[in-house]
Amino acid sequence: MSENTTINLEVNSDIKEQAGDILGTMGLTLNDAFNLMLYQIKIRRCLPFNLVSYSYTPKNETYELIERIENGEEELIGPFASKEDLWRSLDI
Repeated sequence: MSENTTINLEVNSDIKEQAGDILGTMGLTLNDAFNLMLYQIKIRRCLPFNLVSYSYTPKNETYELIERIENGEEELIGPFASKEDLWRSLDI
């Protein structure tokens, strides 16, 4: 069995606290999550998640629209031959 080693990380304290709280609800510690991530990097040979801009958070209206579409209450339109056709369909 491999020997454990210590890694010192510098992280934002708010993010650490929030992530720790979220992981705690899953029965994990930050240490558990970090070890899982490193293991996945080892076997996948890449990051085990997609990088997404933290500045984008879908608004409630987006989720509500998706739900209406899935329930058949809204109709999707398209595809469009050009972006101008798209804008016209949206009255823009």
